[in-house]
Amino acid sequence: MESEIPSKSTGLTTSQVVRVQDLVNYQDGAVVSREIVKKSTCSVTLFAFDKGQGLSEHTTTSDALVQCLEGEIEITISGQPHRLLSGEMILMYAGQPHALKAIKRFKMILTMIRS
Repeated sequence: MESEIPSKSTGLTTSQVVRVQDLVNYQDGAVVSREIVKKSTCSVTLFAFDKGQGLSEHTTTSDALVQCLEGEIEITISGQPHRLLSGEMILMYAGQPHALKAIKRFKMILTMIRS
């Protein structure tokens, strides 16, 4: 059985109830991230994008689930644009080229799922 990498210290404790949007703050002209969970099988990272900020096209070796917490973002996956609003999510399979651009200030949860 593969051993698990222990979660990094995130300032959270087990069974702690938190308001997700409050765990990461916007910064003018920047993308801010905070890793919440890091294990060999998955990671969970919070992001806050200022309006107009984004990530250039790239690929990953993991499946990725993006959950929009607030704001609006355009995610282009394999050349096809998708708009996400608060409460929506989208799944991207490993190896698919994708890019992100914040239409409005935007916060998301990114869950990377490793096989």
